[in-house]
Amino acid sequence: MDITGRKLFVKALQEEGVDTVFAYPGGNVTDILDELYKQDVIDVVLPRHEQGLVHEAEGYARATGRVGVCLVTSGPGATNTLTGLADAHYDSIPLVCFTGQVPLSLIGNDAFQEVDIVGMARGITKYSVTVRKREDLGRIIKMAFHIAATGKPGPVLIDIPKDIQTAAGPSEYPSSVQIRGYRPNEGVHVGQLKKAYKLLRAAKRPLILAGGGINIAGANDKLLAFVEKTQVPLVTTIMGKGAIPTGHPLYVGNSGMHGRYAANIAVSRCDVLFSIGTRFNDRITGDLNEFAPKAKIVHIDVDTASISRNVVVDVPVVADANVALEKLLEWAETKDTEAWQTQIAEWNKENPLEMRRDHGMTPQMVFEHVNRTFGNAVYVTDVGQHQMWAAQYLELDDWHRLVTSGGLGTMGFGFPAAIGAAIGSPEKAVVCFTGDGGFQMNIQEMATAVTQEVPVIVCLFNNQYLGMVRQMQQFFYGKRYEATCLRRRKGCPANCKGPNPSCPPYTPDFVALAESYGAHGIRVEREDEIQAALDAARGFSDAPTVIEFVIASDENVLPMVKGGNPMSEMILK
Repeated sequence: MDITGRKLFVKALQEEGVDTVFAYPGGNVTDILDELYKQDVIDVVLPRHEQGLVHEAEGYARATGRVGVCLVTSGPGATNTLTGLADAHYDSIPLVCFTGQVPLSLIGNDAFQEVDIVGMARGITKYSVTVRKREDLGRIIKMAFHIAATGKPGPVLIDIPKDIQTAAGPSEYPSSVQIRGYRPNEGVHVGQLKKAYKLLRAAKRPLILAGGGINIAGANDKLLAFVEKTQVPLVTTIMGKGAIPTGHPLYVGNSGMHGRYAANIAVSRCDVLFSIGTRFNDRITGDLNEFAPKAKIVHIDVDTASISRNVVVDVPVVADANVALEKLLEWAETKDTEAWQTQIAEWNKENPLEMRRDHGMTPQMVFEHVNRTFGNAVYVTDVGQHQMWAAQYLELDDWHRLVTSGGLGTMGFGFPAAIGAAIGSPEKAVVCFTGDGGFQMNIQEMATAVTQEVPVIVCLFNNQYLGMVRQMQQFFYGKRYEATCLRRRKGCPANCKGPNPSCPPYTPDFVALAESYGAHGIRVEREDEIQAALDAARGFSDAPTVIEFVIASDENVLPMVKGGNPMSEMILK
C-alpha cells in the first residue's frame, strides 16, 4: 500500500531508532511536522534559532554516540544551519539534517524561500542531495543515516521538496543499503601496522599522540591498555583530551598552541611520534618544518585523505582506532622508558601548568572546584580563553567527558550543545563553560533550555572582553584593543589601552537576564564563593543556572605559541 512521503519520513526515523528531532517550523516542512504531531515516539525539540538547533543536535550526538537529527524549513531556515554543519564536519559529528524545499516545479525560479542548500552544503557535508523522486525517499534516508555514522562520521543533508512530502509512493523502508563508491575501511593493513609497531619498539624516546579519533571511536579502553602495556608516554590534542584518564602517570598533557610545556617539548624531542586519530592541524603543528623534527612519525587514521595531508609521515596506516589498537595489543611488549619519563617530568617541573594565586579568583580555581564537585558529568565548552583553560585544567576519565568545538572553533557552540547533551544524557550533570562573548551568540537558547527543563549549569567567565583576541592584541599588536572590549560605547576614547575607572558599566546583567528567562542566576567574585555557587546550582533541577564568574580582564592563557612559530617556542609569562 502506498503512503505519503511525510508518513514514510516519520516511519524511517522510527525505524532508525530516533527518539529526538531538533526542529524549527516553516512553510516547507509543515507537512512533516503535522505527521510528527500524530505520534508520540519521537520527541520534537523546538529551539529558538536554527544555528542553535544544529549545535544542540551536535551536543546530543556527542553525548549519546548516536546520530543527531535536525529538521528546518527552506531558505533562511536552511542557510542558518550552515555554520553548525561545518562545525560537525570538522569535528566528525554524525548528523542528518533534513531541509524543506519548494516544490520541484518551482526549483530554479527564485521562488519564495528557495535556495540551493545542497550546493551550499556540499563542501561541509559527507553527502548532500535533493530528493527528486518519491520512490527514492526511503533509500536516500537510509543512505543518510548509514553515511553519517560509518567510517569517519559527519553530517549529511537531505533536501526534501514540499511535493515529495505529500506525494504517494512505496511504504517500504529498506533494512540495509549498498552505496556504490562508498566503502568505509573496516580492516587494517597488518604489514603497515607491523612497520609502525617496529618503529615504536625500537624507539628510545617514544611518544603517543592521541587525537579526537580515539574519543569518536570509543577506543579509550584499548588505548589505555596499550599505553600501560608499553609504558609509552602520551600527549593529546584538545579534541583527544580524555583519550586516557588525565590523572594517569603516563599522561603528559595537551600539546599545541596552548599546550603544556612538557607536552610540546616532548613532541619536539621524541624520536618516534606514534599518532592515532588526529589530522595534524596547524594548532598542533605550528611551523611544519619544526614539528617533531627528530622523530619518525606514524599516523593511524580512519580517513585516508587525512594521512600525509598536513604532515608527511613515515608509516601511514589507514584504520579505525579500535581495529588498529586491538591488533597492536596482541604484539605489545613493555618498554624501558623510565629515563624518558624522568626527563618529561623534569620539563614539567621546570614550567608547571599553574596560574598565579595572589591577585584574586582565577579560572584555574574555578576548574579545581568543578573537578571536586561533579562525579558523573559531561563538560561542554564554547570557544575562547575559557575553552583553553578547560582543556588545561579539567580532569577527565570514564565518568567525565569533554565536548568542544575543535576544528571550526565556533563561538556560540557551547550553550546549545550543552542543552543537546542534557537532553540526550539526562542522567548526567551537564556543565557548560563559556565566555561573555560566546554566550551572547546563542543566548536565545536559554528559552529552549527552560522549556525543556534541563538543569544545565553554565559557568560563565566574564572578563568583559573577547579574551582570546584581546590576548593576541596584548602580545602582538601593541595593546591596540580594537573591537574586543565588550564595555566599549560610542562615547569612549578612540585609543583606549584597557580598563580604567572611567569605563562604562557592562551590559547585559547576566544574572538578571537569566532570571528574566525563568532560569537561575548567581554572581561570583571571590574564590570563597565558588563552592557555594556550584552546590546551589546542583540543587536546581527545574531549569538552567548561570554562574557568572567575574575574572580579571588581563588573565591570559599560557603557555602560548604565536601562530606559525615552532611549538617549542612558547610564551610562558
